[in-house]
Amino acid sequence: AVQAWMTERRINVLTGETALLIAPDDTFHLCTGLITNFHQPYSTLILLVAAFLGAGGRDDLWRRVYDEALKENYRFLSYGDASLLWR
Repeated sequence: AVQAWMTERRINVLTGETALLIAPDDTFHLCTGLITNFHQPYSTLILLVAAFLGAGGRDDLWRRVYDEALKENYRFLSYGDASLLWR
């Protein structure tokens, strides 16, 4: 929708800011998949993963995913392994 709006108006760059913080109590309405890396515990980025995976009463799913990543020696942070998460 945003890309179509920009194309119609011949806009190449769009900038802005937000005060939005996605937290575990939030619900995702449009997004069914998320590609991200493994984030540091207690970071705001882990809140995004917890919110994404926590929908539908699965509040501990993100912890199980991260426990498995630690067990299998996945690399964390910006240059680490990526994860593909589906809901």
